[in-house]
Amino acid sequence: MSNEQSFKSLHRMTSSQVVREVPLRRTAIFGGTHGNELSGVFLVKRWQEDGTEIQRPGLEVKPFLANPRAVEKCCRYIDCDLNRVFDAENLGMKVTEDTPYEVKRAQEINSMFGPKGSCEEAYDLIFDLHNTTANMGSTLILETSRDHFTIQLCHYIKAALAPETCAVFLIEHSNLKYATTRSIAKYPVGTEFPPCTLEVYKITEKVDYPRNKDNEITAIVHPNLQDQDWQPLNPGDPMFLTFEGKTIPYEGDSVVYPAFVNEAAYYEKNQAFIKTVKQKLSAKGIRACLS
Repeated sequence: MSNEQSFKSLHRMTSSQVVREVPLRRTAIFGGTHGNELSGVFLVKRWQEDGTEIQRPGLEVKPFLANPRAVEKCCRYIDCDLNRVFDAENLGMKVTEDTPYEVKRAQEINSMFGPKGSCEEAYDLIFDLHNTTANMGSTLILETSRDHFTIQLCHYIKAALAPETCAVFLIEHSNLKYATTRSIAKYPVGTEFPPCTLEVYKITEKVDYPRNKDNEITAIVHPNLQDQDWQPLNPGDPMFLTFEGKTIPYEGDSVVYPAFVNEAAYYEKNQAFIKTVKQKLSAKGIRACLS
């Protein structure tokens, strides 16, 4: 289909198929939310020196180093995980000498790019760049299955990266949905997109390592599962290998797709990997309108 045909097809869509949104005006790109995840750190520092490649006419794009103290020490965080404290309690907490550094930083970030929940003052969109020690490749994290903009955005990015793969990880209604840095932004859009469908990997539960009565880990991720993020794990497949050499199989009754397999930062969170299932989401078309 030609661009002209696509354009005409888009404008023939009924109002029930199209959502009208105000174009993007301000976008931020965060790096260093976790100070030892260096891809985002290096990119943000590069763009702070010369932001030519990320600027677009009519759009303000601000590169931002989220946790500079952790970046300086090359550690995940100083006092607590910055990517978990953007909730109402922490953002409204009275700051004292004992307030964790990341809570203070979250309040600063919220005042700069929010406030969270604002439709007028907050930045339109925040891209938060992370790394993982798991073999997940390029991955987008989607927090809701009901927002047409975020589904359209993920669909666009996946298409733009093709033929490279890019998984979409849906954390809706799970204990992995947390108060993130990106949650202070709002989500309008600045162009036109027809209705789309998007395949995502929806989290079902997290899986801990086998442990003894003293809560000590007694097995490792099985070599057959290691580095197999987003690949099918079938009932009976090897899942863990005990220190005595015994294989512990997956005993579920259906196929799942593991992710964050053996992520180093998640040892403290009692998580060996998370189970996901494949799901398709649909989004209405989005058409920009003047603000």
